[in-house]
Amino acid sequence: MIKKTKHNPGRGKWWLAVFGLCITIGMLPYAVQGAEENDSTLQKVLERMDAMQKRIDELEQRNQELEKRLESQEKSYTTQNERVDSVEGAVNQIETRAVRSKFGADLYGHFKLDAAYDTSRTDAGNFNRWVISGDDSRNDDQFNLTASESRFGLRFHDAPFGNAVASGRVEVDFYGGGAENKANPMMRHAYLQLDWPDYDFSLLAGQTADVISPLVPSTLNYSVGWWTGNIGYRRPQLQARKRWNVSETSSLSLQAALARTIGDTWGFHPGDTGEDAGFPSMQARLAYTVPLWLKKPVEVGVSGHWGQEEYDIDRLDHGRDFDSWSMNLDLLLPLMEKLEFKGELWTGENLDAYLGGINQGVNQLLLHEIAATGGWAALSTGPWSKWTFTSGVTIDDPQNSDLNAGDRTRNMSIFGNAFYAWSEAVQWGLEVSYWDTKYHSKDDGDNVRVQTSFIYKF
Repeated sequence: MIKKTKHNPGRGKWWLAVFGLCITIGMLPYAVQGAEENDSTLQKVLERMDAMQKRIDELEQRNQELEKRLESQEKSYTTQNERVDSVEGAVNQIETRAVRSKFGADLYGHFKLDAAYDTSRTDAGNFNRWVISGDDSRNDDQFNLTASESRFGLRFHDAPFGNAVASGRVEVDFYGGGAENKANPMMRHAYLQLDWPDYDFSLLAGQTADVISPLVPSTLNYSVGWWTGNIGYRRPQLQARKRWNVSETSSLSLQAALARTIGDTWGFHPGDTGEDAGFPSMQARLAYTVPLWLKKPVEVGVSGHWGQEEYDIDRLDHGRDFDSWSMNLDLLLPLMEKLEFKGELWTGENLDAYLGGINQGVNQLLLHEIAATGGWAALSTGPWSKWTFTSGVTIDDPQNSDLNAGDRTRNMSIFGNAFYAWSEAVQWGLEVSYWDTKYHSKDDGDNVRVQTSFIYKF
């Protein structure tokens, strides 16, 4: 017989309580360690927050210092800008006084040193006009070094004058005489000009280049072919110019001038023979400009002049009048983009004041004008990289029957040169030329000239 026992629900659960207590007791060290670790982490966080606050305070202090330094620098920059503005203002005032007019002016020119060797003696040495006869100087070589062709000029412009614009120009070089190391200035240009753009008309009053034969060959030799085929110089004048448009691309221009007659001083003259004539010389040129196969225009011009000189032959004011005249043709012809032809032909009488007739105008023994014919031609090419080249020929041929024994009967030259542009401002040039001057009843003079030049343009 099975004996049934009564189940007591509380009797088997005491061990659970004991087990839970044991686990709790076992976990106490870990709980304490965790609490300690939490306390340590919190302490570290607080310490880092303190460090960050100190850093923020330091940064704020540095920021305040930088702001103060920046304010100080801004004040310094303001002061410096004010000083710069003051200096610029002073410089502008100096430039206005020294270079610029109140209507505007531009300074231009160049410094030029010429060194030349000639195998025979020439006139005038620093530059060639003609070769001395072999009867007077044979195989007498020479060397010349000069800076007299250095040039300074000012262009004045943009001055209002009613519905016209007024401008002006002054220019000098140092071929006005004096010792070689104490050269005197020589006036080249000094004029005012009035332009009426609406009418394409202008007036010029002062000294400038002649209207006739306006072209010049490109040479290192200062005389640019004068006395050996290129005529036309500079003189005081009153000049008018008018231009008409023939088409959209072509034009016709007319220039006319009343010019000072430059005469000789000789014999019984109180002044010179030009002023004694009592009236000015007259010059005129008509030119046609049109582009052909290139965009560069072709220009052909015809020109001429007429004037008189009065030579007194005694102290009673008895005199002889001698005409001075010329007829001239000039041509500017671009052949290719970098190849250009220039040239002039002329004929006339009594042309010494225009640098023709090899400086022979009136035969003072025979008392008549000396006739002459001449011209020049030149080809220029470039620029090729930094090189430009020119070659040409010039000739001046007076009428032999108008001359006396010992006078110059023909003068010619053949030349070639090269220019090298070291920079926009600095150039170097080399020119070789052959000269041949013939004389009436005397030996000829011939010469080879080698010239080099150093040029600074501004």
